[in-house]
Amino acid sequence: MTYFLLFFTIHDVLRAEKALKGHHVDMELVPVPRNLSSDCGMCIKLRGDLDGVKPYINGIEMDKCVSYDGKEYRTIGGR
Repeated sequence: MTYFLLFFTIHDVLRAEKALKGHHVDMELVPVPRNLSSDCGMCIKLRGDLDGVKPYINGIEMDKCVSYDGKEYRTIGGR
């Protein structure tokens, strides 16, 4: 499963990226997909175990989390 983590500001995106990279999480910084929205335009795309990475970004306010199965985007958390 692929997940897109959307944040309110680019500063939060960069903080989350740094935290995840520090724990060697398979992720990348990407533009927000066109059919999703974000206040800052960038998001984190990750693959794998979402629950396993949540502790690494605890304390960084996330706008929403969206799963993508290759066909459909589904909002699964946030605010």
